[in-house]
Formats: sequence, C-alpha cells, structure tokens
Amino acid sequence: MKIKLTLLTFFAAFALTASAQSDYQNSIGVRLGSGYYDVFAAAFKTFISQPAALEFDLGIRPYSGWAKRTNLSLSGAYQHHFPIGDIEGFKWFVGGGLVLSNTFSDVEGIKGFNAGIFPTGGVDYKLKNAPFAFSADIRPTIHLVNGSDYGYNNFYANGGLTARYVF
Repeated sequence: MKIKLTLLTFFAAFALTASAQSDYQNSIGVRLGSGYYDVFAAAFKTFISQPAALEFDLGIRPYSGWAKRTNLSLSGAYQHHFPIGDIEGFKWFVGGGLVLSNTFSDVEGIKGFNAGIFPTGGVDYKLKNAPFAFSADIRPTIHLVNGSDYGYNNFYANGGLTARYVF
C-alpha cells in the first residue's frame, strides 16, 4: 500500500510539473498554406513532451483553369520548441515531416498520388489570457513520388499561418 501511494504521489507530481512547463497541451484550428498540396487545412497540434510536439494537417487545394483539379493532403510533422527570450508563450521550432496527397482531375497527366518530405521551422505564440495559439512556418517540400507527369517539378516552397483553439 505504501509503494502504491508513493508511486501515485510521484506520478501526480510529474504530471503537475509537466503541465506547468508547457504553455498548452493540445490545439485544433486552421492552417492557411501556400503550397502545391494545400491552401486550407484543418490543423491539430499536440505536445508529447515539454519541447516536442506533433502537428497534423488535413488539407485541400482546388485549382481552376483549363485543367480543373483538386489536391487532398495529409501531413504530419515533428517540431522541437525553444523559448524566445523571456516572452511567455512565444517559441521558435524546427523539425521535419512528410506529406501524402492525391490529385483528382479529369486530365490524365495531372492526377495521382504524391508523397514528399520537408524540414520545417517557424514560430508559435500562445496568448496569455485567451485559449488561442498562432504560428507561422515554412515547409520547403521535396516530392519523392509525384503523380503528375505534366512538367511539374519535385520541389515546392510552402509557408503557412495557423490559428488554433487551445484545450
């Protein structure tokens, strides 16, 4: 019984310490991107430890013009956060991830599955007195699999702005 109480106290203290060090644990919102595979995405971010977070984005990018097409994508990234000076809630991060997407089109040469990898870096700010977090990032993506054979290159610059509700 004494061991159980000691373990319970240890885990409770660890949990309180871990939550006190982080500005937030989970957040969900929207990401506006400039990339080939998403211009609008649902974004979810969770901290798996104090400096480490995972971000997942489910995105869409419709195109118009002579070849109407739509890209649907799923991306996931690991981010390692560092504080910026003494500004509470303001951090910069670096990391990397991968993106899987599919292009839907009536034109045979510009549809298909795509897969790419990217380094990422940016800043993240959690408002002090409100449950919102904002971030800006860059994700230069190299496609390893490109479903299009219509002359597109395999490198895409991608930046984004994200607004998320923190819970």
